[in-house]
Amino acid sequence: MANAKKGSRKEIVTNDRTANNMKLVTSQTCAVCKQQCQRGLDYLEKMTQPGAIGRGVPCILTKGKP
Repeated sequence: MANAKKGSRKEIVTNDRTANNMKLVTSQTCAVCKQQCQRGLDYLEKMTQPGAIGRGVPCILTKGKP
């Protein structure tokens, strides 16, 4: 039984431990950004439509350290 417990343990994947997290930014932040990316520009264009509701877009410039 002791061997069965050892085999059922999960291994830590190095990619999950060092994953980068990006902050969600609003269209206002994308509008004043000095290095505008395509994702931000697409989101900014989408938010200019009347009645658009946005929850933000992940910003590659706010990527954390691994």
